[in-house]
Amino acid sequence: MITREKILKHMQHKTYRPLTVEELAAALEVEDMEAFLRQLARLEQDGAVILTRKGKYGLPEMMGLVVGRVQAHAKGFAFVINDRAGEPDVFVSHDDLAGAMHNDRVILRIARQGGEGSKPEGEVIRILYRANQRVVGTLEKGQALAVVVPDDSRLKHDILIPPDSMGGARPKDKVVVEITRWPEQRRSPEGKVVEVLGRRGEPGVDVLSIVRKHQLPEAFDKRTLKEAEAVPGEVQAEDLVGRRDLRDLPMVTIDGEDAKDLDDAVSIQPLPGGLHRLGVHIADVAFYVKEGSKLDREALARGTSVYLVDRVIPMLPHHLSNGICSLNAGVDRLAISVLMDVNQQGQVINYEIFPSVIRVKERMTYTAVRQILADRDPVLMERYRDYLEIFNQMEFLCHVLRQKRLARGAIDFDFPEFKVKLAPDGKPTEIVRRSRTIAEQIIEEFMILANETVAGYMHQRGVPCLYRVHEEPSEDSLQQLNEFLHTLGYHVKVGRRVQPRAFQEVLQKVAGRPEEKVVGMVMLRSMKHARYDAECLGHFGLASAQYLHFTSPIRRYPDLIVHRMLREVLAKGRINPKRLAKLETLMPEWGEQCSLRERVAEEAERETVDLKMVEYMTRHIGETFPAIISGVTSFGFFAELPKGVEGLVHVSTLTDDYYHYHEKQLMLVGQHSGRTFKLGGQVEVQVVRADVENRQIDLELAGERGAGAGNTLLPSFLKYEKEKPVTQKVKGNGRRKKRGNGVKRASSR
Repeated sequence: MITREKILKHMQHKTYRPLTVEELAAALEVEDMEAFLRQLARLEQDGAVILTRKGKYGLPEMMGLVVGRVQAHAKGFAFVINDRAGEPDVFVSHDDLAGAMHNDRVILRIARQGGEGSKPEGEVIRILYRANQRVVGTLEKGQALAVVVPDDSRLKHDILIPPDSMGGARPKDKVVVEITRWPEQRRSPEGKVVEVLGRRGEPGVDVLSIVRKHQLPEAFDKRTLKEAEAVPGEVQAEDLVGRRDLRDLPMVTIDGEDAKDLDDAVSIQPLPGGLHRLGVHIADVAFYVKEGSKLDREALARGTSVYLVDRVIPMLPHHLSNGICSLNAGVDRLAISVLMDVNQQGQVINYEIFPSVIRVKERMTYTAVRQILADRDPVLMERYRDYLEIFNQMEFLCHVLRQKRLARGAIDFDFPEFKVKLAPDGKPTEIVRRSRTIAEQIIEEFMILANETVAGYMHQRGVPCLYRVHEEPSEDSLQQLNEFLHTLGYHVKVGRRVQPRAFQEVLQKVAGRPEEKVVGMVMLRSMKHARYDAECLGHFGLASAQYLHFTSPIRRYPDLIVHRMLREVLAKGRINPKRLAKLETLMPEWGEQCSLRERVAEEAERETVDLKMVEYMTRHIGETFPAIISGVTSFGFFAELPKGVEGLVHVSTLTDDYYHYHEKQLMLVGQHSGRTFKLGGQVEVQVVRADVENRQIDLELAGERGAGAGNTLLPSFLKYEKEKPVTQKVKGNGRRKKRGNGVKRASSR
């Protein structure tokens, strides 16, 4: 059988030259020509191989071509994120996009190699996949035709809507439009309205627009629901065959108050010699969701559950996610258990992984555990008196594991997180800070240890798997980071390879200082985004050589894959060669799909939080707040308020001087006064505008009201995007030249 890997391996040989399909088939000694052509077509569709104008197949990287995903910018240009890990992104001007839109997969030709501090530049020559089949926006009436203005500012084209394609929509309606003709160099796209979401500004329409924009599937189809409902709501006697009975083991779940899909339970037992037997028991979702079933295909398509500000869009139907798979207290549940014997230095000296049947004794919350351990609440201590020693042991082991992890150099970013509370009508009522207490730390440390233990087990046995990969920062990112840190008197040590310990050492030096948060944020932005990969490449942030996600199979598909592989190797001891070849083909595809769906979920979650934060600030127009400068650009500086809301003081409102942007130091400096605005600086700001529709807020320095023209603000948690570097300076007269590449919000890790 000619596999995808065999074709690519042959073409990657240093002696390979582009061949016709007949020549390639002969070189590979193909017997099944039809199957070979299907594989070749899929490779071409994915951009893994290129068919030249002369009808010959080659590899894109050998032809000076790049395959990747378009990351567009609101200003019209874009970057193409290279599919090849470790390779630089490529800058593409608006004129060289050839009609490609945000998130499209494309092939581009390199027009100019990047130099020191600059990206290579290229032009799109082929569009492999159109990501924006449907677009959400507002219908506006034009002179001849109606147009839909996309909500996403990175989609630069308004979409023309012919009169017979209005779908009953009226001007100012929020709509979903299906594109029927793609944009060309000088021609706008066309489309038809397929859904009217409601009037702009109506309750609920805002979040629904974000759901539709990211094409998040709210409902399950009938076949999927039927398959889920066929699963018994209780554990059956025959399900217990081959399982270890742990129902008498005192174990608890510890989650948030509103959690309903409980993936993990924990137990702990003291052993002789100062050892602790830590048990992490994870819902055996793979027992119910069979590979290739409708449930499984739907879970893969979703990739993850999505936690929006006002709703959860689950990966699995509620009958499974909140029912038979959820480790609810007092009922029998199927699990995969990891028992780890941990010494007082935090080392796992022995472990077991096996299928089990469990019964959770208590459904604990983070708040209750914190009140028991930190506050010594007498009522709760009496209520859970039988578990006090268990919680004390968990706290002790948590501290041991955390100290061991930090000692090996793991990076511990402890940024404050905020949650927007909503009224029944969806209006924001309060922004509250999420605490990271001892209760959260216990679960975090126990889950990290279980993930590392399972990763080591899978890697040692060579079992195909999806690993959680976090690669080290690029040389360019490290250079830019150190240029900034030098202005504050810090430095990340870089030898032949940067070690995570070097980051942690800087964080320890800034701990408790005014610049602590800013330094942490800039360091975080210098790092790569964690992803899923079939190769075990390690996790830089955790300083872990082997890491994967095992602990949340109800809400993450990669965890479900790990469980499936675990069950297979535990039951059979090995994986047969035919199955192995199939898995080696599928794992990279699954990894790419899961990474993509994770990015979509993160972006949707951030957008709904941004939306409600801006809406919350509409009631605070004219009020003054202390703030910390959290970002500096050529057009002003971002300031974060105590509630986590972030805003921009535009340079045009700084009327006391002309301000120049110092790119390497990330600060604005007054030409005559020498007054500076730099990261970590404290300012007093006034909220002057909050635009919910565009999720924009304007801030100005308190007592320094200027003209206010042209002010814009990116809401909190909006990603900082890369911009083409320039050296032009901007004076504070409200006229914006080319924008520099100042630090902007980084996607979460």
